[in-house]
Amino acid sequence: MKTRGLVVNHASAPLVPWEFDRRDLGPDDVALDIAYAGICHSDIHQAREEWGPAIFPMVPGHEIVGTVREVGPSVTKFAVGDRIGVGVFIDSCRTCENCVRGLQQYCTQGMTGTYNTMERDGTTIAQGGYSNLFVINQDYAVHVPNNLDMAGVAPLLCAGITLYSPLKHWGAKPGMKVGVMGLGGLGHMGVKFAAALGAHVTVLSHSPGKEADAKAMGAHEFVVTKDPKNLKALASTFDLILNTVSAELDINTYLELLKLDGTLVVIGLPGKPYSVEVGTLLGARRSMSGSMIGGIPEMQEMLDFCGEHNITSDVEIISADYVNTAYERTVASDVKYRFVIDATTI
Repeated sequence: MKTRGLVVNHASAPLVPWEFDRRDLGPDDVALDIAYAGICHSDIHQAREEWGPAIFPMVPGHEIVGTVREVGPSVTKFAVGDRIGVGVFIDSCRTCENCVRGLQQYCTQGMTGTYNTMERDGTTIAQGGYSNLFVINQDYAVHVPNNLDMAGVAPLLCAGITLYSPLKHWGAKPGMKVGVMGLGGLGHMGVKFAAALGAHVTVLSHSPGKEADAKAMGAHEFVVTKDPKNLKALASTFDLILNTVSAELDINTYLELLKLDGTLVVIGLPGKPYSVEVGTLLGARRSMSGSMIGGIPEMQEMLDFCGEHNITSDVEIISADYVNTAYERTVASDVKYRFVIDATTI
């Protein structure tokens, strides 16, 4: 299928227009016209080869929403005209214990990423969502509720599920105190979900100017982390802390904010390993854990939850010719809170 996209040809190159072929529609495949594709910071890391060797040419993008244009003869999950979403992975082994449980993101053989990877046939380079058309197996796509704005839905397929999954896994609910470190593309979704689940939400941010936004999203408290006194006053306060920050920091300062049996979940990827004072964990049976996106069943659960609570990401819609500027602004944290490409402009 003839496709228009935005491609990076090598690590130091800008995104430029490119025409390429998607695979023909298979029996279990769905073809979709992409409406919007979100820009995730991980797109930038991979396009610039900051996470190790990458596969070029590369069409980034794993926050994809659109409308089904065609279905294969064996497809039962979708029909032409359905609103559809595609996230961070497009396939997995399907047979390991984790895949069978619907935790495809933890496939023991490795999930197949939406881009910057080889598809499971071993010969085709997977190309992502900065394009006008996508083809995917029906089992690895999700339904988008009709009441949600499509542009605001796109980041839910990565940023949204990345925060929803740990909140559900660690049982966020009324009566729990949840801290969200950072109010960026990830953090703002954590605030919205935690508040909707009934938890008492505190944003821990180094940016005082974001307080009004945080409280409009449902945060009950906003604490500026630049002053160490502000954090010391919160010692042994939280049941759960979600760390969405990628910057280097003293993680022990935040572990001390956990109650007995509290958990700090690492979501953002720091540039260097954390140095953990084990005594901080032992002193209150605290835990430090990690979480990565979510499986297909949980992605659908998350979108259904968003439909019920009218939750979307806060986005700035851009045209394709602005994408390189959007990359620079994302690196500079100059966006509230996600850029989304209007795929009709590609």
